[in-house]
Amino acid sequence: MSTHAPFAELSVTSNFTFLTGASHPEEYVDRAGLLGIGALAVADENSVAGIVRGYTQAKELRRQIAWRDAQEPIGPPRPDHIPKPPSLDVTTVPRLIPGARIVTDQGFQVTWLPRDRTAWGRLCRLLTEGRTRVQKGSCLIRLDDLLEWGEGAELLVHPGGPSDWKGQAWQLIARFPGQCSLVLSPRYDGQDTVRFQTLARLAGEMGIPPLASARPMMHHGSRRRLADVMTAIRTGTRVDDLGRAALANAEQRLRSPSELRRIFEEVPSAIDTAAQVAVRCTFCLSELSYEYPSEATETESADQRLHRLAHEGLEWRYPSGAPDHVMRLLAHELTLIGKLGYAPYFLTVNDIVAFARSRGILCQGRGSAANSVVCYCLGVTSVSPEIGTMVFERFVSEARDEPPDIDVDFEHERREEVIQHIYERYGRHRAGLCATVIHYRGKRAIREVGKAMGLSDDTLAALSSQLWGFFGVNGLEAHRMAEIGLDPTDRRLAQTMDLIFQIIGFPRHLSQHVGGFVITEGRLDELVPVENAAMDDRTVICWDKDDIDSLGILKVDVLALGMLTCLRKAFTLIEQHHRIDYSLATLPPEDPQTYAMLSRADSLGVFQVESRAQMNFLPRMKPKTFYDLVIEVAIIRPGPIQGDMLHPYLRRREGKEAVTFPSDALGRVLGKTLGVPLFQEQAMQIAIIGANFTPDEADRLRRALATFKKHGNVSEFRTRFLRGMRENGYDAEFAERCFAQIEGFGSYGFPESHAASFALLVYASAWIKRHHPGIFACALLNAQPMGFYAPAQIVRDAREHGVEVRPICINASYWDNVMEPDGRGSLALRLGFRQIKALSEEEGNWIAAARGNGYPEVRDVWRRAGVSPRTLRLLAEGDAFASLGLSRRDAIWAAKGISGPKPLPLFAGDMDGEGGMEPAAHLPQMTAGEEVVEDYVAMRMTLRAHPMSFLRARLTPTGPMPPQGALLSGRRFGDAKGLIRSEAWAKDETTGGLKCVSVRE
Repeated sequence: MSTHAPFAELSVTSNFTFLTGASHPEEYVDRAGLLGIGALAVADENSVAGIVRGYTQAKELRRQIAWRDAQEPIGPPRPDHIPKPPSLDVTTVPRLIPGARIVTDQGFQVTWLPRDRTAWGRLCRLLTEGRTRVQKGSCLIRLDDLLEWGEGAELLVHPGGPSDWKGQAWQLIARFPGQCSLVLSPRYDGQDTVRFQTLARLAGEMGIPPLASARPMMHHGSRRRLADVMTAIRTGTRVDDLGRAALANAEQRLRSPSELRRIFEEVPSAIDTAAQVAVRCTFCLSELSYEYPSEATETESADQRLHRLAHEGLEWRYPSGAPDHVMRLLAHELTLIGKLGYAPYFLTVNDIVAFARSRGILCQGRGSAANSVVCYCLGVTSVSPEIGTMVFERFVSEARDEPPDIDVDFEHERREEVIQHIYERYGRHRAGLCATVIHYRGKRAIREVGKAMGLSDDTLAALSSQLWGFFGVNGLEAHRMAEIGLDPTDRRLAQTMDLIFQIIGFPRHLSQHVGGFVITEGRLDELVPVENAAMDDRTVICWDKDDIDSLGILKVDVLALGMLTCLRKAFTLIEQHHRIDYSLATLPPEDPQTYAMLSRADSLGVFQVESRAQMNFLPRMKPKTFYDLVIEVAIIRPGPIQGDMLHPYLRRREGKEAVTFPSDALGRVLGKTLGVPLFQEQAMQIAIIGANFTPDEADRLRRALATFKKHGNVSEFRTRFLRGMRENGYDAEFAERCFAQIEGFGSYGFPESHAASFALLVYASAWIKRHHPGIFACALLNAQPMGFYAPAQIVRDAREHGVEVRPICINASYWDNVMEPDGRGSLALRLGFRQIKALSEEEGNWIAAARGNGYPEVRDVWRRAGVSPRTLRLLAEGDAFASLGLSRRDAIWAAKGISGPKPLPLFAGDMDGEGGMEPAAHLPQMTAGEEVVEDYVAMRMTLRAHPMSFLRARLTPTGPMPPQGALLSGRRFGDAKGLIRSEAWAKDETTGGLKCVSVRE
C-alpha cells in the first residue's frame, strides 16, 4: 500500500476514560473530519461507554454534509444567532471503529478492535467479566482473559508497562497469529526516531507489523491545561505539585495525516499498517440489531398471546360489554402492533405489571403508548383511553422505526421486588439497567477545578454562592466576581474560570438510571458490557438512555413513586376498617365533593397539586371533571407558562375570551384545551400541521423536547418553525407563542398521556383525603419521606379535618401509624414508633411483638423485647411511656438507669422484687413549652400547643381593649439591633383584634 493511503487513528482516548481524556468523542469526530482522517477508533480504557456518542456524531456529520452538498434542508437550518459548527467545513466523515484499550492487572496494554459483530460480542463478554468480578468503577482483566476472548479482533500491543511485557506479547502473538500489531507512538522527547527504529526491529523479530498512532488524549492542543487539571483531580493533588505527572507539552493530540507521515517518515510502513487494520475492521455499531424478548409460548405466538390477553382484559374492563368505538380502537391498535412487530414489547410490560399485581404492588403505567386501549385492557394503566385526544398512530406509527414508550410507576418501597423479578425472569445475562452519565455541573466544577488550581476554600465558596440554575454557569460573569470582592483580572483566577467553563459537561463517572431496563432475547453481555452497580444485586450497562435510543434498543422504565405507596396503604386501611376493596380503577368517579375540596385548594398531601403554585391555581381553575385535572397537572409547567398559555386558557374557560382556533386543522388538535396548546403532543402536532414539518423533522423535534434534556437545542428549529407557520397563514404572534411553549418543553415538557396518568393519582389521593382524611394522613405518614410537607404539617392538617390524633404509646403503638376505634363510632389516628427520630424499624417491631398484655414499666420493655438502652432513651424522649403514668423526665431517668445488653446476674434479683431498689428520684416537671420543644426534638412534631402560643403574649400588646377605632398608647422598646422603636396599636374594626397603625424609630 502506498505511503499516501488514507490514514487511520486507531487508539484515541476520550473523556470517557474518566479524568484522563480531555475531549468528547464528538469533538474527535468533528476534528477528524476537518483533518481528513479516514478512520477513527475511540478506544477508552477498559470501556466502550463513549463510543455511541462518536457514532451518533458521525451520523450527524453525514446528514449535515448531505444538506450542504444538496443545498436543500434535510432538517431545520440553524438560526442566524447560532454559529455554524466546524462540522459543516469537514472534508470527509471518518469511519468510526468501536474498540477499547484493555489494561490488564499487570499493566499490559492492548487496543482491542473487533473485526466483525462476533468479535464485538467477545469484547463485551471480556469487559463484562472484568467488571463484574470487582466493585463498581473498577475492572480486573488478566492476560488469560485476553487469550480466551481475543479471537476475531485486531490486537494492537502497546510497548512498555510491566517488565515482562514482551513475554506477554509473545503469548498473545502465539495464540492469535495474524491479529497482532505493535503500536509506535511518539513521546516528543527527542528520542522518537531511535525508539521507532528499535521497536520496528522488535516487531520484525516477533513477526508482527509496526502500527503508527499518535495515541491522542485530546482533540486539540488547547486542552493541555484541562488534561493536567483532570490529572490533578484524579490523583488528589494540586496542578502545581504534579511534577512528571503533568504533560510535558500539548503534542499528544489528534494529528493530521501529513503530520503523522512526517513524524513516522523513518518507518512509513507503520502508517500503512494502520490503514490496513482499519480496512479489516468492518464492524459498525449499526450492526447491533436488537431483538426484543420473543415473549412467545409453545402454543401461542406473541401476537396471538397479546390478542388473547387484550380481549380477556376487555371483558374485565367492560363487564356489560365494550362500546363499539372501543372495540374498533382495540382492533385497530392490535393490527398496527402486529404489523410493526411490537407485540413482544407490550407483553414484556404486561408480564412485569402482572407480577406486581400478583404481589399486591400498586403500579400505574404512563407514556406515549400507555393510554392506549391495549394497555387499558392489559391493566398497565387505569386511565380510560377515551380521556385523551391523541390517536394511537402519533406514538406507534410506521414512520417511526422504534418501539413505543411505556413507563410504569411502582410503589417506591417495593420497586426493588419488581427489579429483582426482572433479573430472575430474564437472567442477568439478558437484563440490565441503563447507565446515567454524571456530568460536571457548576458547583462540582468550581469545587474540583478550583481545588486543583489551588484556590482557597473561601474563594470557592464565594464563586459557588453566585451560581443560579442547575446546569449552567450563570452568575460567574466577570462583573459578578468583582461584586463579591474577587479580581477577575487575576491570572490564576482567570485561568481557573476558563478551565471551569471547559470542563462543564464533561463526564465525571457513570451511575445507574432510575429504572430504565434493557431486556434482550439473546445475551445482553454480547450487545453491550454489563457491570456491577453501586447497589447490591444490581447490574448495569455502560450506555445511557440517549445512547440506546440512538441504537434503537428497547428500554422499559421501572420507576418508583411515593404516592403509589401511600395509595396502596390507604386502600389496605379502607378494606381493613370499612370492608371496601378499592383500586385505582374502582374508585367512585367524578365525585363533586372531591372537586369542591380541590377548588378550595384544600390539597395538602394530594399528589401533584400540593405545591404552593398549584394551590394558588386551583381556586381559579375550579376543576369539575377528570379532564380538568389532566389540564391542571400539565398547565403549571415551564412549557405553558413560558409560552404564556396559562392566562389565555383561564380567560377562555371563564368565558371572558372567545374560544377560537387558528384553523380547522389545528382546531382538531386544540379542541379540548380551548384552542390553547398545553401538551407536548399538541406542540408537535402544531409543528407538523401548522409549520409543515416532515416526520423526520418532527421526530428530531420530539427528541429535543425530551424531559430534562441536558443537551441539544430546541432553538435550532425556530427559523424553520416560524417560516412554516407564516407560509400557512398563521398569525406571527400565535406562532411566536407556540414556539416559546416548545422551548419551554425543551426544559420540561408534559405530554397529555403522562398528565392523564398523573391526574388519576390526583383524583385518587384527593378522593381518599375528602372521604377518609384520617386514613389518608395515616397512609401519608407511613409512606414518608415523600411530597412537599413534613409529618408535623400532615398531622396538623388531619386535625383540622376533624381527625383525632393520638400520641405514641408504648402499649398501643406499632411501627407504622395505625387507625383505631375512637370509642364514638369513628376512627382515631395512633402515631407509630416510626415517628421517633433514630429509632430503627427492627426494634420498633420487636417492641410491638413482645408486648403481650402490655408493659407495666420501662425496665420491662428492656427485659421482654431485648432492645438496647439507647432505644429506651429514644422512646422516653418521645414520651412513649406517658400511658404508664411516667412523665418524660421520669421515663428518661428510668431509661438511663439501665445499661448493657442484658441484666447482670448480680442484679437479677432486683428485677424479680428481691433486694433493695434505688431510691425514687423527685425530678422537676417540664413546663408546657419545654414539652413542646422536646416533642420537636424527638419527633419533629407535637400534639400539644402550637409553639407560637407560648410567644403570643409577648408579641401582643397588653391591657384592656379600647373602643372601636381608638388609638392605643405607643410602646417604646429596644429591638434586636439596639434601635429604639415606637409603635402605636389600634383595635381592628373588621376582625376585633389589634393592628399596628404606626411605627417610628
